[in-house]
Amino acid sequence: MIWQQDNGPKKTFRHLMVLPVPLVFVLAYLVGAGLEFIFFGRGSSAGPRFVGVVGVALFAVGAAVAAWAWLLFHKARTTKVPGEASTTLVTWGPYRLTRNPMYFGLALAYLGEAAMAKQVLPVAVLPLVIAYLNWIVVPIEEARLQEVFGPKYQQFRSKVRRWL
Repeated sequence: MIWQQDNGPKKTFRHLMVLPVPLVFVLAYLVGAGLEFIFFGRGSSAGPRFVGVVGVALFAVGAAVAAWAWLLFHKARTTKVPGEASTTLVTWGPYRLTRNPMYFGLALAYLGEAAMAKQVLPVAVLPLVIAYLNWIVVPIEEARLQEVFGPKYQQFRSKVRRWL
């Protein structure tokens, strides 16, 4: 048991959250890039030029969204560590569109990097990261937010989707 809610012990997979989420994205990308190198060699700049341009745009938008969300947490003086109790429920900015703009932004930046490098296998690894977030990290965060903010969080959750 990692932590308890008012209604008794809650078993979680918190022990699977030993790495910061941004590092999970980086490591997953490196695994995909390594597989790309093993199976396809050094890679190439083959493919249409616009793929790289789209990649730059995706990376920039993703990094901007993630940074904006992170800065809002910083400004609100609440934790940025998954599973820790927040002091403020941030519901403005990109949080009006998704409850997880940091993760959404990191996923966009990841896709942008793959497009810039014209790599395919890192994209094939990304669903594993999204599954990890969706089934391990986010449920732990949501349980903690529900515990701390109760009806206020429930109202936010009913208005804003987990993803887009």
